[in-house]
Formats: sequence, C-alpha cells, structure tokens
Amino acid sequence: MLNAGDVISYREMCAQENFDLQKGMNFHLRGKFSVILMSQRKGAKYDDKVEDEGRMLTYEGHDIPRRAKGPEPKDVDQPFFLTEKRLTENGMFFEAARRYRDHVAPAELVKVYEKINSGIWVYNGIFELVDALEVTSQDRRVFKFKLKLVDDVEEQSRKREVNIEHERMIPTSVKLEVWKRDGGKCVTCGSKENLHFDHILPYSKGGTSLLAKNIQILCAKHNLAKSDRIE
Repeated sequence: MLNAGDVISYREMCAQENFDLQKGMNFHLRGKFSVILMSQRKGAKYDDKVEDEGRMLTYEGHDIPRRAKGPEPKDVDQPFFLTEKRLTENGMFFEAARRYRDHVAPAELVKVYEKINSGIWVYNGIFELVDALEVTSQDRRVFKFKLKLVDDVEEQSRKREVNIEHERMIPTSVKLEVWKRDGGKCVTCGSKENLHFDHILPYSKGGTSLLAKNIQILCAKHNLAKSDRIE
C-alpha cells in the first residue's frame, strides 16, 4: 500500500492502480477511486496549483486531444461532452463536484500522483473533490477543480471502507529542491529503491511541508525505523 510522499516509477504507478494510466484524468477507476496525474514542472501542459500549505489542490481540466488537421487544443474550449449524451472526463468530474455541492452525494475520492522528473512520480495522497468551476482563460472555457486533502482518516476509513494514509502535500518546488539536494537517494544509506519524502519534524509536531530543510528522502527501511523512534 502506498503512503503519501512515496516515490514510484510510471510502471509501479500503473501496477498500483491495475490500469494503464494514459490520461491525466481518470474518473472512478474500478468503481472506488478516481485518479488524476498532475505536474507543476516547468513547461507543464496545465495550470495545477497546490494551496493552503498542501491541504488544497486546484487542478485544471484537460483540452481536446491533438489531431492531425484538427484545431490547436489551446485555442478551443475544454470539452464537457464527447457526444450529445456522453461526458468527457471534465464533464464527469464536474458533475461529481456538483452532486457534492448539492448535497446529493458524498465527495468523490481522488488519488493524486505528481510527476516530478522523467519517469519519476510521487503519490500525493487521497483528496476529496469539493468544487468545480468554469472560468475564462485567454478567451476560452477552462475547467478548474478544487480538491481537499482528506483530514479525518479514521472517519473516512469507516465510511468508505478504505485505508487512507494522511500527510500534508509537499509543494512541487520543495520536492524538486530536496530531490536535487539529496541526489534522488536515501540520505541514510544511499538506496535509490522504495523512496519516500519524509518530514524531519512531523507535521503533527509543528513541522512544515513548505521548507526543504524539513524534508528529506528516506528509503522504506529507514523511514520505518525513524517512525518507530517518534514518540
């Protein structure tokens, strides 16, 4: 089972979800979770933002596919429908957010993975889809989805019968700084396998996710050993 902050490859991510994740937005995979893939790297295709010290995520909807002789995706509205009666991923996420706002259904649970380097992904945790907006950006319609990090782990686990590991989401800029500083390996043993972004001082004890000096890379063995020492 993944914990927030775990570093994995693309293959491992697909294996974790038992699905070939070719799209960035994947609504209700296997009938339990939705999955989104995000990036804040330089040149990222969409404008994803981490806010409120890692508790909130604003995720931009997706453009039409690029096709030969088709329009430039960034020149036209982001699509809501594939056909007259069939929704795009944008449409499905939007309708799920609307049902939550209207108190018709509980918030959709969304697993979030973030690309931080070529072939390198970080699991950011489980979020609730709490809102969706249509905005105008450069004279076209763009969707913005608001997601809130799940806080009440015990209550959510009881209600949804899922096991949720909770962490504050570490901003991309901090992840990239720590990845470069630590050389993409465990600071204790130098392993490049089963890595995890670790809070040196835990968030629950006043530590921050916003400063690289409080984040380090540990392998699973040394992350577990450290956890065992925390009182």
